[in-house]
Amino acid sequence: MRNYYCGGDLLRYHSIAELAATARRRLPYFAWEYLEGGAEQEWTLRRNRAAFGAWGLQSRTLVPAHPPATRRQLLGQETPLPFGIAPTGYNGMLFPDADLHLARAAAQRGLPFGLSTVSNASLEEVRAAAPDVNLWFQLYPMRDPSIQSDLLARAESQGVSTLLMTSDASTLGNREWDRRNFARPRQLSWRNKLDVLRHPGWLRRVMWPKGLPIMGNLAPYIPAAERNALGSMQFVSRQMDTLLDWDKLARLRDGWHGRLLLKGVLHPDDAERAAALGLDGIVITNHGGRQLDGASSSLEALARIAPRLRGRLALLLDSGIRRGSDVVKALALGADMVLLGRATLYGVAVAGEAGAGRALDLLADELRLALNLMGCPGIDALSHDWLLDAEEGWT
Repeated sequence: MRNYYCGGDLLRYHSIAELAATARRRLPYFAWEYLEGGAEQEWTLRRNRAAFGAWGLQSRTLVPAHPPATRRQLLGQETPLPFGIAPTGYNGMLFPDADLHLARAAAQRGLPFGLSTVSNASLEEVRAAAPDVNLWFQLYPMRDPSIQSDLLARAESQGVSTLLMTSDASTLGNREWDRRNFARPRQLSWRNKLDVLRHPGWLRRVMWPKGLPIMGNLAPYIPAAERNALGSMQFVSRQMDTLLDWDKLARLRDGWHGRLLLKGVLHPDDAERAAALGLDGIVITNHGGRQLDGASSSLEALARIAPRLRGRLALLLDSGIRRGSDVVKALALGADMVLLGRATLYGVAVAGEAGAGRALDLLADELRLALNLMGCPGIDALSHDWLLDAEEGWT
């Protein structure tokens, strides 16, 4: 009988799905819903995964199975694998100091780590915990220009190599299943309060002794009376700049001296405008299916964007990556790198740094195995020719 393992021996976890199953058991329902859920009917959330299943892989036989080449030169730096950890917010709900655990797991493997504006750990704390990490910073546009300027100055002082301007979350999507867990804004329903009591391990790890953490990057700007979990969230909702446009992005390009990526691109014309502004790259993403329900999957958007933009700026993709073969398909369709969100969050929710590391190692092993089974010598050889679609009998 098929069952996932759910114990403490991380070597017995053999897939991202297995880590996810244990994370679901260990988290109270409201925290799991925050991690796993999407917007409205969750069509886009499901489409992100279905899009990978729509492509098959070609294989060639009698090719010696040498260790495949997986190193990638991107944005002026070389990484041993074509993926990094995406910026995600409020990870302290899943595991204490989750941002620090994720950063250390990435640093140990020489991979980029993206920190969100709405992370629980601050830029300074992450740099202290992982001095050698290739630190990227996701900037949410702020209404108050002095806050945004200070965030950028802090990012530069902490050696942030790459800035990601997020363009698709100034207005939050309708995450109604998440909201149903609350009787009032950020006030859990009685059913969910009882469910929390059924997770004493989570209570002991996350809530004791200080309760849910605040947003570390924004703490210096939040009024003292509001420096708590609820106050942090209310502050973000007040400060998010809903009037972000191309002119503001151009001014950011002029003022930021490092590498700049636009995160939230799904349309080829937007990718063209980003290239015209001199951006270093884009992140093709639908925010994990958490914003506009009915939007294209990230992989489908990549297939439209890459033929026009590949080679003109870096093309990164996130949303839906759960297997090493998913990474192969994204690279074959034209991505230079993928970013991992939920995949590493499942791991950190299970076992902190070690769990996040296990998620990264599983994907790395699966990537190498897929390339060997395909008879592909390395990621630089990947192209559309290695893929099968419906017209070729793959459904």
